[in-house]
Amino acid sequence: MKQNISVVPLLFTRKWTLSIKMLRGFIKMGKTRFFPKRDYHFDHMKNLCLVYFKLTALCNLRCVMCGQWGEKGVMKNCDISEEAKKILPLEDYKRVIDEIAPYRPIIYLWGGEPFLYPHIIPLVKYIVDKGLYVSVNTNGTFLEKHAEVIVRDKWSTIFVSLDGFRETNDTMRGRGAYDRVLNGFAAINREKKRQNSIYPILGIVTTVTNMNYQDLDRLAEASREYKLDVHIFNLGTYTNDRIVAAQRVFMKEKLDTDIDCLAAYNTGYNAHIDGQKLYRILQNIHQKDFGHPMITVPALNPEKIHTYYADLETPVRNHCIVPWCQTNINYNGDVHFCADYPDYILGNIKAQSLKQIYNGERANLFRKTINACEGGMFPGCLRCYQNMLFGEKIRGY
Repeated sequence: MKQNISVVPLLFTRKWTLSIKMLRGFIKMGKTRFFPKRDYHFDHMKNLCLVYFKLTALCNLRCVMCGQWGEKGVMKNCDISEEAKKILPLEDYKRVIDEIAPYRPIIYLWGGEPFLYPHIIPLVKYIVDKGLYVSVNTNGTFLEKHAEVIVRDKWSTIFVSLDGFRETNDTMRGRGAYDRVLNGFAAINREKKRQNSIYPILGIVTTVTNMNYQDLDRLAEASREYKLDVHIFNLGTYTNDRIVAAQRVFMKEKLDTDIDCLAAYNTGYNAHIDGQKLYRILQNIHQKDFGHPMITVPALNPEKIHTYYADLETPVRNHCIVPWCQTNINYNGDVHFCADYPDYILGNIKAQSLKQIYNGERANLFRKTINACEGGMFPGCLRCYQNMLFGEKIRGY
């Protein structure tokens, strides 16, 4: 399978001004990876390269495999009206942006569905006006409505969740989702042409499951007409009962924390995926020119794709660097390292500055604990999306 680094030069030739901002983040991640891991008595803000803002837990779709609102999602039985009351006001986000702007991190906005955060338009404008790179992850169903302002305000990147051609995607995400996404793409591209703008970079993130893996080539062929800049195939976040049990014991013993979120990814949508067939599909996609780069996360050797889905307890990436260069801010202000598993709370931005939290005792205890683990990761990290993106590739995989 083509290594993802091979697409970087192409991205630079297309959007070099944004690519320079991305490169700054890669350099900080590289420093974090190749220099000794420091826990205490160090200003970790110096290496801060990526900050996730989960703007809201609310979502207008109910994607079957989602760890939040899916069949086993942690939010499935929550009171929507109560969760809506917890979201941060715009001023709290502005204060954090002001604090972190000198460090020039990439800002990543997600949810839930981030367009259900009532202040997303002024928030993105504030981030862009600070000269920061901002990426928005969305289900794409609101793009058409907001296309004009998205292009006008020069949003850096929009990544849209799209998991297959029409019937496959809508089975996984909800009837009509596919067509609403396509209408959004068309609206964004019309506005880019009308406003003579390169913004935003437009991409798809496809989560691979046993429901859609045989349909990936159809989606790739259809994407020729979408005028995309990049397409990412995410091999998916999965776990099982043994991994959840091991993580539960570990987090309680080492960090005195009860966990709830990891079990939401014990969905079974990894079962019976034919690794060799999936590899042939991905290889065929990578060998063609669709007019935009294709990236697979993680990029695995072909004989190991079966292992990724069938043997969840075998690591394919390790030595997570996230706690040394990234952080997540939840919709209620809680700060944590792990995007999908926000059980271990470092602090809350309503009570402290982000710097105090990021360099604080709980953050450093987390760093020390994960660094001391075999392979530099916890038992529950085996298929974590952040670890697949930023972990170290294990030899042979």
